[in-house]
Formats: sequence, C-alpha cells, structure tokens
Amino acid sequence: MAYRSENANLQRENKILRWVIAGLVIVASGLYMGWRAAPTDIDLHYPPDLRNGATQKLGEVPPANVYAFAHYIFQQINYWPEDGTQDYGKAVFRFAAYLTPQYRQQLLEDLKERGKAGELQRTRTMAEIPGHGYAENRVDILGNGSWIVWLDLQMTETVNGVPVKQAALRYPLHVVRYDVSRETNPYGLALDGYSDEGPRRLTIDELKRGVK
Repeated sequence: MAYRSENANLQRENKILRWVIAGLVIVASGLYMGWRAAPTDIDLHYPPDLRNGATQKLGEVPPANVYAFAHYIFQQINYWPEDGTQDYGKAVFRFAAYLTPQYRQQLLEDLKERGKAGELQRTRTMAEIPGHGYAENRVDILGNGSWIVWLDLQMTETVNGVPVKQAALRYPLHVVRYDVSRETNPYGLALDGYSDEGPRRLTIDELKRGVK
C-alpha cells in the first residue's frame, strides 16, 4: 500500500515537472522570437557632452551632432592635399553616401566648371576659425529632419606652396535626414547643398565677435 502511494506521488510530480518544462519551453520560444524580431539598428544619437546627463528621444538628433557632421563632411570634400584636379573628384566619390543626389550632382558640375577655368591645379584646406566653433545659434532647426548649419571657415588655396587665395567665409549648409543605407551611412544624415543665400565673406566685425 505504501509502495502504491509513493508511486502515485512520483507520477504526480513527474506530471508537474513536464508541465513546468513545457511552460519554460514556451517562454523561451517567445523570448527567442522577440529577440529575432528586434531591430538590429537603433537610431539613437548621443549629444557630445554628457557631463550633465542627457535625455534623448529615439530618432532625435542633437543640434551639436548635426553641426559636427556638417563640419566634418564639408571639410573633407574641400580637402585637396596634393592637387584639386584629382583630389576634388576623389573626395566627392569617397563621401557620396553622405551627400544627397542633388548636391552630389552640383559638386560634379562645380568640379567640371573649375576644371575649365583652371581653378583645380592647387591645394585647398578648410579650417574652423578660432572662436567660431559650435554654438546653439549655429544650427537652425527647420523641422521634419532638416537643419541649416552655419560654418565659419578659413579657406586657403596654394600653388607650389604659395598661397593664391585666402578668405574667411560663412557657409550655410542644408543638412537632411538620409536614412538610406546604414552600411554606408551610419549617421542617417546628408549634406544637401547651401541654403538660399549661399556662402559669403565674413566682415571684420563678424570675425571679431566670433558668434553668428
């Protein structure tokens, strides 16, 4: 009698264990499917200065990040270390994923016109003017993933090591959301040319003040 009672208890415990195992399998399967369905790329942009903490919404790009993106890409397109005849076209090709098709075409047309005018046989650099770096008013938020970034840059062009052109210029660059391929453009941003007023020389007063 005691043997039968013990046997019944074991069968009951085995049945409970089978149900527990089945439940764990179902839970594990659900977790696995959720993991497989989760996005592999999360569009989260962190502000550059986190010393005071930050609350950032998913998909929201801080103005400082937009400014840094525009400055870097534009500076690299205008970096001709050896000869603009070769370097300009190579730079446009290298950073094509960070340019909208319209702006890329504008640059290629500019390349052609400068070649005809003999304005490419030179080196070129673009450097941020000291005291004219990022500030909140240097990024205009237009909404719908669109910004105007104001860059104050010192352009220097040389031929055989001799400066032939130097100018302090303000460039109003249009930046847009451009989430086309995270493989080639992880930032999801692109340059889209200048705003309507275009680049211009800085006045002496603007150079002294340093702010936009």
